[in-house]
Amino acid sequence: MSIQNGEWVIISRVNLKDKLTFFKSLRFRIMVILVLIGIFPCIIATNVVVRGYENRAVSLRIMNVRNQCEILCNSLVTEDYLGNTFSDVLNSELSLLSNIYNGRILIIDSDFKVVKDTYDLDVGKTSVSKEVISCYEDKKGQTQYDDRNEYIEMTFPIDDRDTGEIDGVMLVSVSTHEIQQNVMILEDQGILVIVIVSLLVLILGYFLAGILVKPFLRVTHAIEDVTDGYEDQAISVPDYTETKQITDAFNKMLTRVQTLDNSRQEFVSNVSHELKTPLTSMKVLADSLNGQDNVPIEIYKDFMQDITMEIDRENKIITDLLSMVRMNKESQTLNFENVDIGAMLERIIKQLKPVAAKRSIELILENTKPVMAEVDEIKLSLAFTNLIENGIKYNIEGGWVRVSLTSDRKYFYVSVADCGIGIAEDQQEHIFERFYRVDKSHSTEVEGTGLGLSITRSAIVLHRGAIKVNSKEKEGTTFQVRIPLSRQI
Repeated sequence: MSIQNGEWVIISRVNLKDKLTFFKSLRFRIMVILVLIGIFPCIIATNVVVRGYENRAVSLRIMNVRNQCEILCNSLVTEDYLGNTFSDVLNSELSLLSNIYNGRILIIDSDFKVVKDTYDLDVGKTSVSKEVISCYEDKKGQTQYDDRNEYIEMTFPIDDRDTGEIDGVMLVSVSTHEIQQNVMILEDQGILVIVIVSLLVLILGYFLAGILVKPFLRVTHAIEDVTDGYEDQAISVPDYTETKQITDAFNKMLTRVQTLDNSRQEFVSNVSHELKTPLTSMKVLADSLNGQDNVPIEIYKDFMQDITMEIDRENKIITDLLSMVRMNKESQTLNFENVDIGAMLERIIKQLKPVAAKRSIELILENTKPVMAEVDEIKLSLAFTNLIENGIKYNIEGGWVRVSLTSDRKYFYVSVADCGIGIAEDQQEHIFERFYRVDKSHSTEVEGTGLGLSITRSAIVLHRGAIKVNSKEKEGTTFQVRIPLSRQI
């Protein structure tokens, strides 16, 4: 190929890997499609033209031979040729017809004897060919075209004018060699046209494919710039609907990645803060003890008790972090078993009753019917424990927490409602984020790490379930959970 600034010259100078890359490219595929689109119509058109010519030529040949043979048959009856084959006129006409069409003519009488053969090979012999017998039986001529052996075979009955009976049969074989030669010439010309069209389409397709692929190349370069860190803004290549869809999808992904990166940074910041706060408190308490001589035993015990509380708080944060990590790592190794959900909720409430009793909070379980489901009991128990425990923590003195369980044929539903302080509407979409707490100052008035609801949501999602929250400030909060009854993973 003599294209100097195109990809063909480049391909001849690059290694095998680059060649394979080109053959896998969109540009190459477009070129192949265009070539196929150009070739198939040419092949169909060539085949239609060639077959049309062949059928027309054969039909004309049959029609001409039939007309002349029918005239000859009449002459044969008139001259009583079957009784006297020495008519010079008829013999000349038979030979002339045979020579014109490069064929052979046999005249066969009622005894199946060959009385005339333009090749003078079978005179006097018996001919019981299928075509001759069929002509005697059907009393009409037949035509057969054999394109492989390049001949047309025809039979014509020779009728007795008085009795109407068949006295003989004219068997004519006509060569179609010149027709087949013309067919081959047309096929060769058709192949030449296909080759020329393919080359033209290939050249045109090369440049057209380059034009079509350019927007995708711009998309690639834009994505590479973002990947390499040169750009961090949304990209836009609205040339085609496809490039617009690709860039829109990439921009959504980029936004998601940026959100995740911001979330990661915030997560690291929150983890650092949450872990550092108890350590700071312990250091202050320890420094206070070390800075005093002869500290009374009562003060010493108070300080040590505070240090113990801070250690417990630190341990709770680490435990929740490990639970969250295990929840992510073990997402593919859930231990499903058939669990009585009502009995599981009763055990959780029984465990939390001492905690609720400290604030005179009533725990209520509403369960109308037994519910059995295939779940990971440990992970799901942790999720419901966090929900009920939150209902106790963020409640009012003497309040209540109501847990209800219902089911249908596909899901079971657990509702955890309380009459506590509630959650502001603008904060409800963030409560399932890690370390997110309604109290932005990270006050220790309400104990917690801000990981409980994140762990809860992860456990429910692992079961292919869903959780949503409804809450109003100073009126209470309701968490609604839906989980499939049977295993969905």
